[in-house]
Amino acid sequence: MHVATFRQQLAKEPAIAAEGSGVQKTALAVKLQAENLNFYYGKFQALHGISLSIVTYKITAFIGPSGCGKSTFLRTMNRMNETVRNTRVEGKLLLDGQDLREMDVTFVRRRVGMVFQKSNPFPKTIFDNVAYGLRVNGVRSRPVIEAAVERSLRRAALWDEVKDKLRKPASALSGGQQQRLCIARALAVEPEVLLLDEPCSALDPIATLKIEELLFQIKDITTIVIVTHNMQQAARLADYTGFFLMGKLIEFDDTRKIFQNPSKKETEDYVTGRFG
Repeated sequence: MHVATFRQQLAKEPAIAAEGSGVQKTALAVKLQAENLNFYYGKFQALHGISLSIVTYKITAFIGPSGCGKSTFLRTMNRMNETVRNTRVEGKLLLDGQDLREMDVTFVRRRVGMVFQKSNPFPKTIFDNVAYGLRVNGVRSRPVIEAAVERSLRRAALWDEVKDKLRKPASALSGGQQQRLCIARALAVEPEVLLLDEPCSALDPIATLKIEELLFQIKDITTIVIVTHNMQQAARLADYTGFFLMGKLIEFDDTRKIFQNPSKKETEDYVTGRFG
């Protein structure tokens, strides 16, 4: 099924679906935009005045020491932080120019998928893991589901490894395979943005390489935002990189500039290993 048709089938608000938004697939198109974003856990302010633009069909990485706010910011992009009590957001976070907080949260999470640090396959078969989001969103056609499962597993570079094991439990897969399965599950509903929070932190170098190769391959179909503690990974993968420190976005620029000629001393100190 064509991506536009598939998204229209899933979306209950077709007037703001991606294919009808007028956003063109160009290097300079902005997919997500934060404007003076502040985030609070109770009285504690975790994010301070974050402003940046996420470019469509590019990979954006966020780096910084633990507790600096990068994962908190990532989770605001699909309103995952709303699952935590006593939190609040100030400022704007726009998806294709529209305020995320004014959209139905289920619709936001169809458009903005997320993969977590620890692989979390459901206690289901490999097939049912990938098909889960389709079924939740009302897709009932068996041929459509089967085609989407195969397409997603191929995109996640996992099809050849599991095509004869689709009815086996996902828990039987290795750690790296489980993480790619979670990426396939996220891709199945054709998200416009894919958020990844430290997706390789628990993986060995070979599994990490497979995930990185996969992200390169899918960035022409979805905008990717990744949080990583691995600066070499950010340098390899990302088109743009943001450096967070103590809840503030210190610097955001082309990845090469961040690592080779940063504008801020704090950024230079971090990327050269002087702290963090």
